[in-house]
Amino acid sequence: MIPVTTLKGKKVAIFGLGGSGLATASALFAGGADVVGFDDSEERIDYAASAGIPTADLRTIDWSRFSTLVLAPGVPLTHPAPHWTVGLARAAGVEVIGDIELFCRERAAHAPNAAFVAITGTNGKSTTTALTAHLLASAGREVAIGGNIGTAILSLKPPQPGLVHVIEISSFQIDLAPSLDPSVGILLNVSEDHLDRHGTMEIYAGLKERLVAGVQEGGTAVIGVDDDFSQAAADRVARSGRDVVRVSVRRPLADGVFVEGGRILRAEGAALREIALLGGIATLRGTHNAQNAACASAAALALGLTPQQIQAGLRTYPGLPHRIEEVGRYGSILFVNDSKATNADAAARALACFSDIFWIAGGKPKSGGITSLEPFFPRVRKAYLIGEAAQEFSQTLDGKAPWTIAGTLDQAVAKAAADAAAAGLQQAVVLLSPACASYDQFKNFEVRGDAFRKLVKTLPGVK
Repeated sequence: MIPVTTLKGKKVAIFGLGGSGLATASALFAGGADVVGFDDSEERIDYAASAGIPTADLRTIDWSRFSTLVLAPGVPLTHPAPHWTVGLARAAGVEVIGDIELFCRERAAHAPNAAFVAITGTNGKSTTTALTAHLLASAGREVAIGGNIGTAILSLKPPQPGLVHVIEISSFQIDLAPSLDPSVGILLNVSEDHLDRHGTMEIYAGLKERLVAGVQEGGTAVIGVDDDFSQAAADRVARSGRDVVRVSVRRPLADGVFVEGGRILRAEGAALREIALLGGIATLRGTHNAQNAACASAAALALGLTPQQIQAGLRTYPGLPHRIEEVGRYGSILFVNDSKATNADAAARALACFSDIFWIAGGKPKSGGITSLEPFFPRVRKAYLIGEAAQEFSQTLDGKAPWTIAGTLDQAVAKAAADAAAAGLQQAVVLLSPACASYDQFKNFEVRGDAFRKLVKTLPGVK
């Protein structure tokens, strides 16, 4: 745990008593703050109270007595409208921040030179976070990994020399962290997402840029430059005087890290050196994972790892669940769980990895649907559509790829497996890559992916 000493003796309100909220409350208590928590869920309020966390209805408290509101990242700060707690806090002149900001303040107060790697981007955050941590750990560094990837940041060890914090940070969390200042910041990419929470692409992209723009003096900003928003961000951050390492998987760079012919290369002026080879690493297949690996490698170089250490770490990377995860085989049929693909841009990364795809897609649709995936439709032998998006997706696919509305995941798996077996192909792939959120049928993408894995394991002959 990281005791939050920077608010010692202050009254602090917390809204959102899920995992990060409870961790925040414990960290504030440990640092000497006076904490009151609240949530829209009576069940969470009762659980927090049973854990010894004081609770009160934040609609009735005297806000003039409070210094800070710590807001859970899932709670709207600005769009579609500020949460009611935000309005009450701001009216009383109370700052509104999140747990990432509390971490940054503790680091600044007690160990400002402790290594802190922060990773953001529309897609690839979790893989790059896990891969960066793996590269460092496999080279003998002590690592604390957390943030949006799963473990609340304030549950980790406190910042200290010799310990590297590797933290995944979402746009929601950046919005609540005004003093975010990593020693190494990674911006992978920016594409349309979460506009219901940020309003416009300009606001969303600006938040992503803040993570790398805030890199501390002497630090490094690693920025993927294969989309226009990120390229512009790299140029602005470089003009501000920060050390910027540009990364591309689409073209060679005169100065930066790029991928060519399965090799990660570092160009500095006239010098060009090979950092690592990606060929044969199943957990890093696809162009998107080449970008993840190149950005993680650039961060590792900035933290002093050698190319030999990076290569060894890449080859032993186990991959993450629900991200192009091989979950079973039956003869020539491969079953792949890509439940984390909650938008079209993420699904494109999986579709690009395979041919002869029996594609399970659908769920709670996002803006734009799957129209952007049309270049991949020739790879799709048949699509099996589930959830709220099924009708919309069928209209997009009509005349471009065979499809059927399966409705539910269990029906989709059964139909796809049977059709793949009947096709007699050299390498058929039954791919769950929904291009949708899960919330119409599943609590989250992890539950959806676990359900797919279990369904695959029940199929006769699957290993």
